[in-house]
Amino acid sequence: LASVNRLARQNSKSKETELDRVETLPGVSVILSARNEGANLRPYLQAILEQDYPNFEVIVVNDASEDDTQQVLDEYIPRYKNLHVTFVPREARVPSSKKLALTLAVKAANNELLLLTDADCRPESRYWIREIISGFHSSKTEVVLGFSPYFEKKGLLNRFICYDTLFNGLQYMGMAKAGHPYMGVGRNLAYRKDTFFAHNGFQGLLGERAGDDDLFVNKVANSKNTCVICNPNAITWSAPKYTWHEWIHQKRRHLSVSPHYSTVSKLRIVLEPITRGMVYFLSLCCIVYAILTQQWMIAAIALGLWIIRLIIQLFVINIAAFRLKIRGVGLDIILYDITLPLINLFILITQPLLRKRQ
Repeated sequence: LASVNRLARQNSKSKETELDRVETLPGVSVILSARNEGANLRPYLQAILEQDYPNFEVIVVNDASEDDTQQVLDEYIPRYKNLHVTFVPREARVPSSKKLALTLAVKAANNELLLLTDADCRPESRYWIREIISGFHSSKTEVVLGFSPYFEKKGLLNRFICYDTLFNGLQYMGMAKAGHPYMGVGRNLAYRKDTFFAHNGFQGLLGERAGDDDLFVNKVANSKNTCVICNPNAITWSAPKYTWHEWIHQKRRHLSVSPHYSTVSKLRIVLEPITRGMVYFLSLCCIVYAILTQQWMIAAIALGLWIIRLIIQLFVINIAAFRLKIRGVGLDIILYDITLPLINLFILITQPLLRKRQ
């Protein structure tokens, strides 16, 4: 988390120099697939098409939509010369049509640098492409990771979603900054076209419904070829789920691919929730023991250490949220801190049972 805080500060300081280097900016192909996304394309696509960048195209793949997606795209095509549209036929029978859609877009791309997002995403600023592409300052850079929070709404569910996304973002960006990249999110992710084909695209991942972003990054990213950009202008906002059922289903889909991470990545990921659980378990054991034996000093020490951890956690996460210009957290972090690992554990345990039923 500290790595991301430092990086956000550095990104902010370097903003002017990166944005002023117009003459050296390379061509970019922005790619998004759209499956029944007509309602989202109307408010968000324009913000992508009107980015302040000298040379970019936007490729939208209509992924066998059955709503008015194609109608919306037909309305935009005459207005924007840099918009290109292709489609995945409805007859296509593949486990993940999105991977097929992205592969078609990559093959059709006219530029070496590919910037991926989703149809329900809106860039924070007109400089989104500039900021993300600034990560390719070195010829060695092949993957650039960006951050994509969800729109902030009222209600407990939205606060759960926003905190979960912030924490996960700080985790994968911080690990990447520390030289251990293990995932990215397709709502804000860039890589080279040559990298895609050098690693045979999504070959080996086609059997999974998800994983077009995190599994691909897990396969190709390393300490030398990955850059993290977390400037507030580089953020893309995404539409959140509005029911607990939808959110759990989304998390279930995302977590379903985690067993396919590399062994080293899985060990690093699981270390955090295990140590977090140990903190709560040992603190509770100490307090119970102190009550039974009336050794109140033990209870005071255990409680004091837990409070110190909470203060540090609040400080780090809220500083990161402040620098990213998104909503921070209060004492409700205790609720998230306890329940989110349990939700993830429940999903991972029940995932094989659901697959057998299917």
